[in-house]
This record gives sequence, C-alpha cells and structure tokens, in this order.
Amino acid sequence: MKKTLFKHFAFLLLGVSVIMVSCVPQRQFQDIKDKQKKCEEDNSALRTQNQDWNTKLTEITDQMTDIKRRINNLQNDTSIQGKSLRLTAVNYDKLYQTYELLLQKNKELLAGNAVENKKLVGDLQMTQEELLRKQDALKVLEKELDLKKKNLDALLLELEKNKMELAKREARVNELEGVLAKKDSIVMALKKKVSDALLGFEGNGLTIQQKNGKVYVSLDEKLLFASGSTVVDQKGIEPLKKLAKVLEQNVDINILVEGHTDNVPMIGKGEIKDNWDLSAMRATSVVKIITNNSKIDAARLTAAGRGEFFPLDAANTAEARKKNRRTEIILTPKLDEILKVLETN
Repeated sequence: MKKTLFKHFAFLLLGVSVIMVSCVPQRQFQDIKDKQKKCEEDNSALRTQNQDWNTKLTEITDQMTDIKRRINNLQNDTSIQGKSLRLTAVNYDKLYQTYELLLQKNKELLAGNAVENKKLVGDLQMTQEELLRKQDALKVLEKELDLKKKNLDALLLELEKNKMELAKREARVNELEGVLAKKDSIVMALKKKVSDALLGFEGNGLTIQQKNGKVYVSLDEKLLFASGSTVVDQKGIEPLKKLAKVLEQNVDINILVEGHTDNVPMIGKGEIKDNWDLSAMRATSVVKIITNNSKIDAARLTAAGRGEFFPLDAANTAEARKKNRRTEIILTPKLDEILKVLETN
C-alpha cells in the first residue's frame, strides 16, 4: 500500500513539473497548485491513516501472536485431554466389562440360590412364628413372675413378722434357759448339800442321783422298813432327819415321796390290802417323819404310792425284787420363775 501511494505522488510531481515547464496559463497553474495542495493534504491524511493502520496492524499482529499461543496451548491441552479421554474410555470399557461380568454372576447366583432363598424365607417365617409364640409365653411368664413377686413380697413380709416373732421367742428361750440354768445350778447345789448331809448313809442302802432337773434320794426297804411294815425303823429315822434339816433351809424345793414295792402280791391283813396300800402308807410315814422333825411347810410335801408298777429292774429275780422295794424322795426346784416367764410372754 505504501508503494502505491509513493507512485501516485511521484506521477503527480512529474505532472506539475511538466506543467510548470510548459508555461501553462496562470489559471491552469492555479488549478494545478490547488490540486497539488489537495494532493499534499490527501497525502498527509494518507500518512496519518497509514500510521493508524500500522498501529492497528501492530495490535492485530500482537493479537494474532497471542491467539496463536492460545491455540498452541489449547492444542496441547486438547492433546492431553484426548489422551486422558482415551485412557478414561479404556478404563470405562474395562469397568463396563467387569460390570457386565458381575451382573451375569449375580444373575447366576440369584438363579442358583432361588431354592435356598425360598428355604431361608420359610425358615424366617418359622422363626417369626416361633418368636411370636415365645413372646406369648414370655407374657405368660411375666404375669406368673409378677404374681410370684407379689407372693414373694407377701412371704417376705410374713418372714419379717416371723423373724420378729422368732426374735421374741429367742428372747423367751434365752430367758428360760437362764432360768433353767439357774434351776440346774440350784439342783446341783442341792444335791451336794444332800450328799454332804447324808455322807455316812450314801452307799449303805441310800443313793443320790441328779437327773431330769431333779434330785432323787432313793432308800432301800432294809434301811427304812421291816418286811410288810409301814413303820420306819429307828435306823432309818436318822437319815430322814438330816435330810429334813437340809430341805428346811431350801424353801424353794418341792418334795415328793414315792413308795415302791416288788411284784409279789401282798396278803391283805388289817388296813393293808395290797401293794398299793403298802407303798402309799410307807410314803406317808416318811412324810410325817420329815414334817415332825423340821419346820418344813407341809404344803411342799406330797406322798404317793406306786406299788409294783414302776420297777427299777423288770427281771423276775430276787435281786431285781430287792432293787424295786424302795422309797424315793424326789426333790424338785419350784418352777415359779419359769411360769412367770411363760405367763409374761
């Protein structure tokens, strides 16, 4: 474009020069000058426009360079993304193949496990039914448990009452044991006092025993009575007097005198008709000796006849009959304290 402008300008100058040399008329010269001036103005405008076009060309060139750079970058990115896309496509194909394989396997498993699944469903239904039965049974058990709990609470309440009652009874038992222990100590002390008082007679037709909370003083017939007699011999009065003195000092002792005979029938004569009469009269004779030789309250003494019906030895021998002919004085501590404990409770 620049070369074209310069050619036009050169032709113009050449024409002006020709005109000036040819001695053209003034009017024509003026027209030429006007044309020249216009040409110069057009030339200046063209130069300015040329500069603008050059500037725009530079800008466009720069833009083209940037566009090329961006195109190159896009081409590079497209190449990279194409590779990634191709790799992704390959992976997708592999994944799809795997999916198809798994889907086929799943179908095969479903088809192969249909019977087993049906069995499992049946088992599940049976399990559910069993669970329902167990739930019903559990409800019944819960009701029974609740009833048993109520019964247990009632039993515990009753047990608590029984414990309290037992505690009271234990207290009574302890109190009674204390009284009994005291009674036993009294019996032991009484036995010792009786033994000390009858020391010379014990073993000579007289025995002293402690049993059942009592003291038994047993006197053989030969020590007190002649055969068939109810009168106490003189040799028997002495131990009875000594015993009476001991009993006089122990006012809390009850005295039971029992007469015993053997099993030989008594031939009745006078007031004595049989062994009952003999045993009772002998016991009465002993009681009278004790009361006549002491200040013992007669209310403390009891006379009883046992006849032959409480033998020491049941053998039908002379030795056995000798043992059975006896008089027993049974000493028993009064049970007033025990009775008080029982009445109090």
